[in-house]
Amino acid sequence: MNTYAWPPDDAFWTGTFPERTTARTTPYLFKSIIPAIAATAEDVLAGFEVIRRAHAAGADIKAHARVYVGEERRDDLLPQALTTPARSGDVNAFVPWMQDLVGADRFSLVINNLETVSPTLAAGLGTFLKSLIDGWGLPLGGAEQVAFAGNYAGTAFGIHEGYEDAFLVHLGPNVKNFYCWPAEQYEKLTGSKEPTFGDYQALLEQAEHFLLEPGDALFLPRRVFHVGTQETFSVSVAMPLYTYPYAQILQSRIIPDVLAQLAGDGPDDPLNEPSAMADSAAGPGAVAERLAAVGSNLLHVAADRVRGEAREHAEQRWATLRSNGGWELVEGDLARQEAADAFDPQQVTPGAEITLIAPYQVTTIHGDGVESVLLRGHQTGIALDVAALDRDTVSALNDGATIVLPDNQELLTAVRALGATGGLNLTPRSADTEDTDA
Repeated sequence: MNTYAWPPDDAFWTGTFPERTTARTTPYLFKSIIPAIAATAEDVLAGFEVIRRAHAAGADIKAHARVYVGEERRDDLLPQALTTPARSGDVNAFVPWMQDLVGADRFSLVINNLETVSPTLAAGLGTFLKSLIDGWGLPLGGAEQVAFAGNYAGTAFGIHEGYEDAFLVHLGPNVKNFYCWPAEQYEKLTGSKEPTFGDYQALLEQAEHFLLEPGDALFLPRRVFHVGTQETFSVSVAMPLYTYPYAQILQSRIIPDVLAQLAGDGPDDPLNEPSAMADSAAGPGAVAERLAAVGSNLLHVAADRVRGEAREHAEQRWATLRSNGGWELVEGDLARQEAADAFDPQQVTPGAEITLIAPYQVTTIHGDGVESVLLRGHQTGIALDVAALDRDTVSALNDGATIVLPDNQELLTAVRALGATGGLNLTPRSADTEDTDA
């Protein structure tokens, strides 16, 4: 049995990990690498209960659940799953509850963006994600948690490929069988790269087989075909690493921003000069030539500006993701909103104590000659040092220290702004301390 440090250290990411995975290109099962203090099956079910409570409250949240019976997605059963009173949060009670609800013995529950409804899993698996980022690198789209809970005979998506590198963390309580095929082998066996549904027993015999037990983490490289099967109930959490193509980032964000700057500023800008009346006899050729000339000139100017825009975008993306613990930043993060609502700015007084909510970090981004402060993916509206929030305080917070607030109004104002992001825990000054001071 292999024994790994928790969290995995730099030697793991720079040595063990690439060696076992053939330079991060082949699947490998890391046994007993995720301790129960980081994540449990009960944590996942608790996250589902949060989704159910949010549904009852009519809250618009990013995390959502899907119900499958066999390989059929049953959206008609989801309202019942979200509203039927639960018997308890116990795993043993959850299985018969779901079986009654779906009217079948075998079922699958899939939950996306679990990290936004489970502070416990955001922090626990965030510890693993932080070590991955520090030791391997930062996925430019961040990561999310996708839970698979059930006693399904096969993954509802059939045998399919993943388009991102991912880790599949198995939480039990029972085992899961997992099968993998390199893309070339799968295409040779099936004649295509389309998913395979139904009876694929013959394909399983040609696959690489992994037996997942609680605490194991399977590395799944991108473009590897895979499927999970199990006889009894268990829970796994996939952590896809969203390494968006550079061209996609340029196309969706950077180039539109550059072109928008070149669109002309008002009717007096030369770029907004109306097009000439097109000569009917000459046809569209002259129009095409003029459009091409203006377009070539705009793109030439745009090319000179892309570098600066790319740097600004990269710095913003980098600071945002690091401050959000590496998790993708999404709208409808319920856990963030609840933490922000629980933070009482009136309790930010001298003698109160603050700590960061794990796994979030205070980061900074340069702009207009100052360093703006971010926490949990959101800009705070305060600047480093200017608001008495210095580098030593930021470093101490990021290291997990508890800060006792001094009688410094600028710092107290900065802390109130930090708390509005949902990234701070606040312990109010105790009455005993107030009496002692008095």
